[in-house]
Amino acid sequence: METILFIIQKEFRQIFRNKGMLPIIFVLPLIQLLILSNAASFEVKNISFSFVDNSHSDISRALIEKFKASDYFTIIDEFPSKKSAFIEMQKGTVDVILEIPTNFDKDLIKNKKAVVSVSINAIDGATAGITNVYISQILASYNQSIQPQLFQYNEGTFVQPKSIVTIPSFWYNETLNYKTYMVPGILVLLVTMLTLFLSSMNIVREKEMGTLEQINVTPIKKYQFIIGKLFPFWVLGLVILTVGLLIAKVIFNVPMLGNLGLIYLFTAVYLLVNLGIGLFISNFTETQQQAMFIAWFFTVIF
Repeated sequence: METILFIIQKEFRQIFRNKGMLPIIFVLPLIQLLILSNAASFEVKNISFSFVDNSHSDISRALIEKFKASDYFTIIDEFPSKKSAFIEMQKGTVDVILEIPTNFDKDLIKNKKAVVSVSINAIDGATAGITNVYISQILASYNQSIQPQLFQYNEGTFVQPKSIVTIPSFWYNETLNYKTYMVPGILVLLVTMLTLFLSSMNIVREKEMGTLEQINVTPIKKYQFIIGKLFPFWVLGLVILTVGLLIAKVIFNVPMLGNLGLIYLFTAVYLLVNLGIGLFISNFTETQQQAMFIAWFFTVIF
């Protein structure tokens, strides 16, 4: 046990002596957590929206007003034809084209249904998918608001409009705040990358410095050497998690419910797996650059 403590003491001294490693361990993760948590989001805003209104009725204008009232869409212009709108989409100035047919209002009143055409610029597939969800929600809201007006009279007799009102209830993130979702995810990513990178470069650094051969001739057993090498990074991983949780609570006001001890318990086991992968990588590489590239390769796959 005393031998392991001496090795751990040596590793901590080497870590804090290395001026290039200290910013990677402490400064860089905090900056990334603060910046990425504010920048990373699944929301898509300022979507360039255009429309072709062939109906020119009150009902069609009400549909267009629904899009104008949305925070996600920026109304560019109304086009006289879909062809001219497509030309602007090819130039990249328009993201969405809504085409309302000529008999839109008549179809709704007579047949109780109508079809509109929506064209989305799908060069960015992820953005197009999110845009499609926004449009579907607006059309569903419009459909729900227009139905009572259409079914008010049926063969000259008044019919009491009936509609189903849905009130969604979101668990764990009731306000749909993206920071509540992104901050823990980014924190896990930072803890994973740091412990994997540092542990994979640890033994390789000994090879480059030529001190690994000196360690081999010392009376140190293999398990003592492995524990002494990996334990400091295991502790650093828990320290980074603690600092990240404090930032998440104090700065981003991320709600933390349940037992924090379970988080540390699972993190402790998770870090052992991570450090084991880093140790495996360091055994088969000769330079720190090789170790970093291979660790990054596995991180992307995971």
